[in-house]
This record gives sequence, structure tokens and C-alpha cells, in this order.
Amino acid sequence: MKYLVFLVVLSAAQLAVAELTVNPAGGYTSVQSAKLPGTPEELYDAMTGDLLPWWDHTFSEHPKSLTLEPWVGGRFIEEFDDKGNGALHATVIYAERPKLLRYDGPLGLSGRAVNFVVTYEFTEESDSTTVKVTAQMSGQIDEEWANIVDGVWHHFLIERFKPYVESGEYKE
Repeated sequence: MKYLVFLVVLSAAQLAVAELTVNPAGGYTSVQSAKLPGTPEELYDAMTGDLLPWWDHTFSEHPKSLTLEPWVGGRFIEEFDDKGNGALHATVIYAERPKLLRYDGPLGLSGRAVNFVVTYEFTEESDSTTVKVTAQMSGQIDEEWANIVDGVWHHFLIERFKPYVESGEYKE
């Protein structure tokens, strides 16, 4: 009887076909910081809500909206149009206005076995605020991605957000 059960299990296993590939997991951390004019409250609000004025990496060439909702469970969402098409880039997992905001998700690498945990920290200085962005990337990652990811976060904070704040546009 045991032999018969073994044969049934063996032949059932031969009918099912599966492929298992081991993918090495890795990770990187990028830390960027900038001392900017404004209070932590002002800069927290400037880095959340409507991101279209300063965030320039999107799936859609002309997105309807790009929003980071600054509350736990809030979405970092790109809406392509009014029909419900879009991309959920991340979900807020920690919010403590005006000190810290943290979200996780694939961001621009949606569809790959990759995840980001991104933390924004706001530290008040005498007449300004230091904004620190820590982006931790984990998953199936190519080695050359480390410098690319670091460069992208430098681009967002230093080349896009900093001039946006210094121009005063975020106050309008």
C-alpha cells in the first residue's frame, strides 16, 4: 500500500512542472542631506502633497497628479488620467509631522523584486532646517544600481527639491 501511495505521489509530481531559480538578494542605502531655508513644518509640507513641481521621475510623460499623502497608510501615487489608470509607488508607514516621514514600495522599479524604504528627517537649525533622506533598497539588485540609486536621490534632493525650496515656489 505504501508503495502504491508513493507511485501516485511520484506520478502526480511528474505532471506538475515548476521552475525554481535562486535570485541573490542584496541591498544598498543612500543618504543625502541638505540645509535649507524654512521651518521643519514648511519643508515637511513642501516634500509631501503635490510633488509635480519638483519630482520629475514618473511613468507617465504627463501625469494628471503625483501625490505623497503624509499620513500612515497614505499613498505615494501617480495618476495618469481620470479613468483610474496610474501607479502606486509606495505607502506611508510612519508619519510624525514635522519630524519624520517614512514610506515603502517599489517606487520607479515597479514590477521587479525590489523594495525601497525611504525616510525623510527634518531637523531644525537656528534659521533653517536640515532635510535628510535615507533610501534603503533591497531585493534582487544588480551591483551597478548602487551608484545609480544614489545619484537619483541626489538628483531629487539637491538638484530638484533644494532649488524648489530656495525659489520660494512651495509657499505659493
